[in-house]
Amino acid sequence: MQKSNRLTLYILAAMVLGIFVGSMIHNSGKSDEQLGSIASKINITTTVFLSLIKMIIAPLVLSTLIVGIAKMGDVKTVGRVGGKTMLWFITATIISLTLGMFLVNALQPGEAMNLALPAETASAGVDAGAITLEKFITHVFPTSIFKAMSENEILQIVVFSIFFGVACAAIGEKAAPLIKALDIVGHVMIKITTYVMLFAPFAVFAAMCSVITTKGTSVLLTYGIFMRDFYFGLLILWAILIIAGFAVLRKRVFILLRRIKEPFLLAFSTASSEAAFPKLITELERFGCNNKIVSFTLPLGYSFNLDGSMMYMTFASIFIAQCYNIDLTMSQEITMLLTLMVTSKGIAAVPRASLVVIAGTISMFNIPQAGLVLLLGIDTFLDMGRSATNVIGNAIATAAVSKWENALED
Repeated sequence: MQKSNRLTLYILAAMVLGIFVGSMIHNSGKSDEQLGSIASKINITTTVFLSLIKMIIAPLVLSTLIVGIAKMGDVKTVGRVGGKTMLWFITATIISLTLGMFLVNALQPGEAMNLALPAETASAGVDAGAITLEKFITHVFPTSIFKAMSENEILQIVVFSIFFGVACAAIGEKAAPLIKALDIVGHVMIKITTYVMLFAPFAVFAAMCSVITTKGTSVLLTYGIFMRDFYFGLLILWAILIIAGFAVLRKRVFILLRRIKEPFLLAFSTASSEAAFPKLITELERFGCNNKIVSFTLPLGYSFNLDGSMMYMTFASIFIAQCYNIDLTMSQEITMLLTLMVTSKGIAAVPRASLVVIAGTISMFNIPQAGLVLLLGIDTFLDMGRSATNVIGNAIATAAVSKWENALED
C-alpha cells in the first residue's frame, strides 16, 4: 500500500476512534464543565498540529511563488501566451471563489454546529470596521520582508514575491542559480509538509474526540451536510468548466474528458492533483496540444489555477465562521474572497495545502483558527474532490490556450 493511502487509512481510523472515544466520554454522566475540561486537554494535540501547519506558511509561499513567476521566462516571448493563460486562470479563480461563497451562504452548512468561541478569543467577534478597503490596501505592502515572514503576513509575502519573481525573470540567466536554490527550498517545504501530515491522524483523533466529547454524536450530522453541500458545489463547478471548454473546443472537450480519465482518478484516489501531473502532460499531448504550450501553461496552472481548491477556500472559511455564529457582512466576505484569490497563488498542489491558506486568511477576520480542526476529520474526502477538480480545470485551460494559439492538432 502506498504511503499516501496508508495515511488516508490512518486518518479514517483515527476519525472513527475519536468519535467512539468522544461518545463514551460524552455519555459518561459527567457535567458540562467536566466535559469541557477534558475536551480542552485533548485539544492540546490539535493546537500543536496547527502550530506546525503555520510554521511552513511563509517559506512555502515565498519560494513557490517566486519560482513560478520567474519560470515564465522572457516576458516579450511568452507575453501573448501568458496573457491568455492568466486571463483564463483569473476568470476561473473568480468564478470558483464566488461559487463557493454563494453556495455556503445559500446552504448554511455550519449553522447546526453552534460552537462557542475558544477561550482565547471568547471576547472577539468580527469587527465590521476592522478591515476597511483603505486598511486592506495599505496593509498589503510590506516594510520588511523579514518582519512579514516572522509574523506570517501572507499578503505582504505575496507582494514581495511578485516583485522578486518579475525581477528574476527580467535579468534572465544571472538569476538562474538563485531560482534553482529557491526551487529546492520549495521542494524541501513540500517535504516538510509531508512530515507534518504524518501527525495528522493524532490531530484528527483529538479533534473528533474533543468535539464529540462536548457536543455528542449529533454533531456528525453537520459533517454529512457539509460534505453533501461541498460535492454538490463541485458538480456545478465541473459543469461550468465543461461548458467553458465546449465554447472553445466544441465537441472535442468530451474527447479531452475521456483522455484525462486516468489522471483524474489518480488525483481523486491520492487526494493530490500533483500526483497526476506527469500523466496529464502525456494525455494532453496525445490529445493534440502543442508541447510548448503544455510545458508552459500546465505548470503555471498548478500554482495559479486550482479551481477545486479555490471553491473550497471560500466555502470552508465561511463555514468555520458559521460554526462559531460569527456573522460576516457582504463587504467582509468580498474582502475575504479577494484575499484568498491572492494568497492562494503561492501554494503548490499538494494534499491539504488549502488548510495553510485558510489558516492565514481567517485570522485576518478574527475567526478562530481552531476551527480548522473541524475540517481535519473529513478533509481527506474533501481533498479528493478538489484535487480531481484541479485536474479538470487545468486540462481544459491548457487545451483552450492551445486552441487560441492555433496549436491544437486534430
